[in-house]
Amino acid sequence: MKHSRLTILIFVALIAGVLFGHFAPHMAVKMRAFALIFLRMVKMIIAPLLFATLVTGIAGHGDTKKLGKLGVKTIIYFEIVTTLALIIGLTMGNVFNPGKGFATGTVANPELLKEAGLMAVTTPHTSISEMIVNVFPTSIVQAMSEGNLLQIVVFSIFFAIAIVAVGKKADPVMKLLNSVSQIMFKFTEYVMYFAPLGIFGAIASTVGMNGLSILKNYAKIIFSLYTALAVFVLLVLFIACKYARISFRSLLKAIQEPALLAFSTASSEAAFPKAIEIMERFGVPQNIVSFVMPTGYTFNLDGSTLYLAMAVIFSSQICGINLDLNQQLLMMLALMLTSKGIAGVPRVSLIVLAGTLSSFNIPIIGVAILLGIDQILDMGRTTVNLVGNCVATVVIARWEKEFDYDKMRLFIKQTDEDNKLTWSFNGLKQVNSNVTLKTEE
Repeated sequence: MKHSRLTILIFVALIAGVLFGHFAPHMAVKMRAFALIFLRMVKMIIAPLLFATLVTGIAGHGDTKKLGKLGVKTIIYFEIVTTLALIIGLTMGNVFNPGKGFATGTVANPELLKEAGLMAVTTPHTSISEMIVNVFPTSIVQAMSEGNLLQIVVFSIFFAIAIVAVGKKADPVMKLLNSVSQIMFKFTEYVMYFAPLGIFGAIASTVGMNGLSILKNYAKIIFSLYTALAVFVLLVLFIACKYARISFRSLLKAIQEPALLAFSTASSEAAFPKAIEIMERFGVPQNIVSFVMPTGYTFNLDGSTLYLAMAVIFSSQICGINLDLNQQLLMMLALMLTSKGIAGVPRVSLIVLAGTLSSFNIPIIGVAILLGIDQILDMGRTTVNLVGNCVATVVIARWEKEFDYDKMRLFIKQTDEDNKLTWSFNGLKQVNSNVTLKTEE
């Protein structure tokens, strides 16, 4: 309910921002400050959140003897699928070119953007050696203060490996980081209460600077992302289900409740408990579900990964930077790392995008522009995140030869019967209602 109210408020803010930007453009331009304040608030979350969640995620599953084949197969599957998501995202970004032709007024007032850390006159990295050198931090404090996600990820990986090597002596640190993780999730929840104000400021100022014609550009971005997500679902997730010898349609029908919850709230966390329950009833063993689903929310956010790839292309295009094939491949390698640190909370993808762009010295004005419609984009990518992780549990169970097909058939049968009973009950209510009306007449 809390997520639903916030979603409604965000859409009200979106509509109000469009109207305010249209009817009071001079005042609306000044509203960009609200968007920048909100982005700065989210930016302060990302370093401690990323560090705590990555370390606990890796160290918590870092005992290879404990994980065995299940852990290795899971990581292999996640890497294959997220790489395909990146390829599809980059490809569709180059096909649709969502940043080309974007109104130049959106980058007005560069001084304000520089103060917010959203604009810089820089050039992107052009060589593999330059990228590799930049990945390793000289100081983790400096990396966190600058929001360099690649450096934070590398430090977190080494830190997690060291925790695993130390063993029980590192338990106090793990407990502390688990607590920090939970605190940062709650911190994020508080910050997200300001999302309607930030989105109002972003869309109002953008419409105020460019007029209602800018909505065509936004429509192009939304269409491009949802088309790319559909292509990913059909080409990757559908084929994965074919490999597992299950009906993709039946799986979608089974998880429709958590999927709708993820779509309406744009929050993976809101749909997570129900998704786990359904996948166990669908035929996936409890031990596989309890490992693959939580791990997937750290390492297998397919929709968010695809979105980041497209958003990088968009952000570079609106700044007039044409990334060649080599640069895009370098960017893809970087996103393979930074996308692993995305927590299942709204708006964090924007800050991961900002950190990735900063690592390549690309101006991040695109982040402020995307904020205005991020709720609409987030709904689609969050739903694909959920569906992708549900498919992952089925594929891994099939790979381990532990998927219960009889249990799946029974679940599908019960679901169909429940639907028939619901339709029959509704039909009976309608008949009784008609009879009552005729009797009263």
